[in-house]
This record gives sequence, structure tokens and C-alpha cells, in this order.
Amino acid sequence: MNAAVDVGVAAAVDADHLREARRHRLPVQPGGVHGALPEGVRHDVWHTLMSCAADADAPEVQAIAGVLATAFASHGTAHLPLVGLGAADTRRLMARWFPGADVALDLDWRALAEAHRHEPRSDEIEELVGLLTEAADAADLQAGIDQPGKHAGHGWRAETRWLAHALSQASLGNNHLWQDLHLPSRRELSSLMSRWFALLAARNDRDMKWKKFLYKQLCDRAGINACRAPSCSVCTDYAKCFGPEDAAAA
Repeated sequence: MNAAVDVGVAAAVDADHLREARRHRLPVQPGGVHGALPEGVRHDVWHTLMSCAADADAPEVQAIAGVLATAFASHGTAHLPLVGLGAADTRRLMARWFPGADVALDLDWRALAEAHRHEPRSDEIEELVGLLTEAADAADLQAGIDQPGKHAGHGWRAETRWLAHALSQASLGNNHLWQDLHLPSRRELSSLMSRWFALLAARNDRDMKWKKFLYKQLCDRAGINACRAPSCSVCTDYAKCFGPEDAAAA
């Protein structure tokens, strides 16, 4: 377990809570308003994915659809959509959450297995994936569900890893994280984090903006103090980290 994992918080997460949390579904947003629908080609790909979704109401499915749509629209279907995730894992992800979408999008898995896309910020994605998966492993270990790393290619542990890749890649975007995931609102992202990355979500007890929070965790792990103020409460940039996230997506 990484030294940054808060053991005190981990003790509060038990196995029953973690298992039930992953089966939870978020109630429909009042009025059915979607705050970050993709546009253009990105929307066409997103619509294809969501039409094939195994559970279109699950925030994790909505989030991954948003990231896949952005990647396919930006780089084409001749490249793997998630940096650091190979063709075999990507194919399992599609079959698990978007069955039939690979056919609808005309994906060539043999060609994708040989395709490579350069991402100048791949190290950043790798660090974020590590942060998320290590915290998820720590929560599972504390809950007594499994040993870290065991059966990493199967079931919910693989799903956690896929989701970590999607969140990490979306974190490179220019909008609020929930917007770059093309989620209906911030509450879907908060629900997703609480279910799949419970220890990290518990650390965000002051409701910091999720992208700011994740990068602060990376800074803390590296021993870097990127803040100018001695504490958040007296910082002049407080609103940038803790303000509302209801602006329209760019």
C-alpha cells in the first residue's frame, strides 16, 4: 500500500458497503437536464456508444462513453482510445459496457492491436491511473474483498482499472472534469468517485473540484507544495478550487 493512502479513512470502508456501493444507481436528475452533451462528430460517436450501453443510467458507463467519444472523434477509430490501455483490454471494456458498439463503429481489432498513438502527457496519465488504482486496491484490501493485484484482468477489478484510465485521460481536458467526461452534472462524477474510489472520495471532505483534488493528491504524494497559502481557508484562490462547477462546457 502506498504511504499516501489514509489508513484511518480505509478503516471506515467495510466489505458490505463497498459491494453494495458498486451496485447503486443514481436517481434521475430532476428535469432530465444534461449539462455537457457532446457536439458534432463527438456526439455521433457518443450516441452510438450509449445506444449500445449495457446500463445507460450508470455514471461509470456515461463517463467512459464520453471519454471514448472524445478520443474516437479526435483521433479516429484507427487508434486505441485510452492511452495505456491495450487492444485486448479495450475490447473487453467495449464488450462489457457497450456490447455491439465495436461493430457499429467498424473497429478493426487486429489493426488496433498494432496501432500506437503518441500522447505527450502519457506520464501524467500514468501517474493519475496509479493514484486511482492504488486507492481502489487499498479500499478492497481493507474491506477484505481481495488481495491487491489479484485477478487484475477479470471482473470488477479490471473495470476499476478501465475507469481509472478514462478518468485520468479526461483530466487532461480544459473544462471541469465532469464536463470533459460528458456527464449530465457534477453529481454523477461525485457518485462515481464515491462508489469506485471510496478512499479518495472520503479524503475530499471539503468538496474540492475533482480535477483540482486529484492533482493535489499527486502533489502531496510527490511532496510538492504548489499552493501559495499555508491553508485553503486563507487562500485567495479558494473559489477556483472549491467554487461551483455549473458553467457550460467549452
